[in-house]
Amino acid sequence: MDLGRCLTSTLDGAVVLDVEVQPGSTRQGVTGYNKWRSRLCVAVRVEAKQGQANQALVHVLAAQFGIKVAQIEVSTGHRSKQKSLRITASTHTELLERMRVLVEAVQ
Repeated sequence: MDLGRCLTSTLDGAVVLDVEVQPGSTRQGVTGYNKWRSRLCVAVRVEAKQGQANQALVHVLAAQFGIKVAQIEVSTGHRSKQKSLRITASTHTELLERMRVLVEAVQ
């Protein structure tokens, strides 16, 4: 599994993370990696209504990555289950290592 395919470094030092959101789930957090879409799978409890799932996604990932909510923003896919998030707090390598730990914990 090549988790690095869902991460892209930007010229300004941020990292773009591609995710697939599962709104309305009974659990919350990283649930795995979709190797066909190259996206980190993240479940949130709230339904996808009026941006609530986007907000929950940002809060869940901030908690799991150990960064501030203000350092993550949804950059594309505001109304889609497939989203790209811009993260300004960590390097590509730091996020990749944290993602590996999270994905291995759910498998």
